[in-house]
Amino acid sequence: MINPYPTEAAGVSPANLAYIGDAVYELLARLYGLRQGGNTNDLHRHTVSMVCAQAQRRDAEALMAELSEEELLWFKRGRNAKITLRAHTEAASYRIATGLETLFGWLYLSGRTDRIVELFTRLHA
Repeated sequence: MINPYPTEAAGVSPANLAYIGDAVYELLARLYGLRQGGNTNDLHRHTVSMVCAQAQRRDAEALMAELSEEELLWFKRGRNAKITLRAHTEAASYRIATGLETLFGWLYLSGRTDRIVELFTRLHA
């Protein structure tokens, strides 16, 4: 992955980091699905199943022991951020998923793409 818009990640709000992290995570999920094969509808269903709040919550919980103190801090900032909850998603799952997206957004804007790939690969090898 390249970082075409480097910025000071520490100055970006957790909600905006989650916005970027959502895109990064979805791209990784799409690429993972592409490697698995299938038609476009299969790929879409697979991607949606990987990026829904419940799946991201499971992924976040699986990664907790792998995170550095700094990474855990950014995860918690995202999890605790004031966000608009989705009506169809349990609040706890949505908050934890937002924490994961915030972490991935922070890593991306910090230029730590190798770490993003490492974490995602631990989940989906």
